[in-house]
Amino acid sequence: MATADYVPESVEVDDLLLSLLDNMIWPILLLMTLAVWVVVPQTFTNLRSIQFILHGSVGLGFVALAEAVCLVSGNFDLSVGSIAGFSAMLAGLVVSANQWNLVSNPLLGVAVILSIGLVIGVTNGVMISKVGINPFLQTLAFLIILQGAKLTLSTITVTGLPDGYTNIGNSPRISVGLLFLTFVLVGFVMKYTPFGQAVYAVGSDDESARAVGIDTDRVVIAVYAISGVLSAAGGLMLTGFINVVPPTIGDELVFPAFAAAVIGGVSLYGGRGKVTGALGGVLLLGLIQAALNISGTPPEQVTLVNGLVLLAAILVYSSRRRLRERILSRQVEASDYGR
Repeated sequence: MATADYVPESVEVDDLLLSLLDNMIWPILLLMTLAVWVVVPQTFTNLRSIQFILHGSVGLGFVALAEAVCLVSGNFDLSVGSIAGFSAMLAGLVVSANQWNLVSNPLLGVAVILSIGLVIGVTNGVMISKVGINPFLQTLAFLIILQGAKLTLSTITVTGLPDGYTNIGNSPRISVGLLFLTFVLVGFVMKYTPFGQAVYAVGSDDESARAVGIDTDRVVIAVYAISGVLSAAGGLMLTGFINVVPPTIGDELVFPAFAAAVIGGVSLYGGRGKVTGALGGVLLLGLIQAALNISGTPPEQVTLVNGLVLLAAILVYSSRRRLRERILSRQVEASDYGR
């Protein structure tokens, strides 16, 4: 009797451990916040400083969400930062009073930048799903192409952007609110809709997904289309945050986006993880960046720390994956024993 009672109890403990593994970013974020508060207390001098951390993380947040959706589908996108940068540059030239000045309506300008991201994302998806190009090679090529195209468009900082166009990213309340709303919306779609379930199925095993009638090509194209739009939205938010479009915009986003998604619990192998966890990863990176800036850390050391954070994210992911496999194996053994 004692043994029979032990099995379900151990399974319940394992289920709790699995839940903690899936959501471990939040206790990590809490602990890191406390650590930064102790070591660099000036990071949290008032609500305005907290608001600045959140506001400064919005651009990366959209790009990290784009990467998270791709990872869940069993793919990845090295071009997310370049999409954000190129879309911001091209749209900036279109709406700038000092440049092409082709569009004066701010909402039309927003539609332009999101449409650019959509076209690039669909192109990535078609090349990967229909032509059969490896996602790494395809998105790496677009990373390089888009960076070159951005510099071809302009090697100087684009100014003269209309207020209505930049207000979305310039306002902390609007931009942070839109980021959280977008995470909630995408998280809902991924968890509760047939499309989201199809994305997870394709990420787990595309052959099995195809066998049960899922159009895997359409799913992949849709995933990259979403990624392109979200990346372009990140470019829009970055533009509003700094109120100009520098030629380097978006260049350093891809690796933090990967780190945020992985730290947030999204699997590098696809089919597992909550895309909303990437938000926790973004906030963690934003907190670290703010602490480094406020403490006066030299730029070269900031780059070093960012690299170490990326390495730490990979190590955390590997440890979490091994622990998950061990727990699942133990659950299978307990289930067999119970029979």
